[in-house]
Amino acid sequence: MKKNMGLMDRILRVLAALVVVVLYFTDQISGTAAIILLAIAGVFILTSLISVCPLYFPLGISTLKKKEKE
Repeated sequence: MKKNMGLMDRILRVLAALVVVVLYFTDQISGTAAIILLAIAGVFILTSLISVCPLYFPLGISTLKKKEKE
């Protein structure tokens, strides 16, 4: 797959995922909401690691800058 996530996009996703994990382990979120947020956090981590967001393709979005594409 062609990369479509820029550095800032990836950093923000990892930070959001870390916030969810911290909230979960400090018992600030629980139940179904926690499970859903942890699943989304996992997706954020995975997409950040591979620099590809499958949802961006049908929407025609790319946060990569020209310099990062090279």
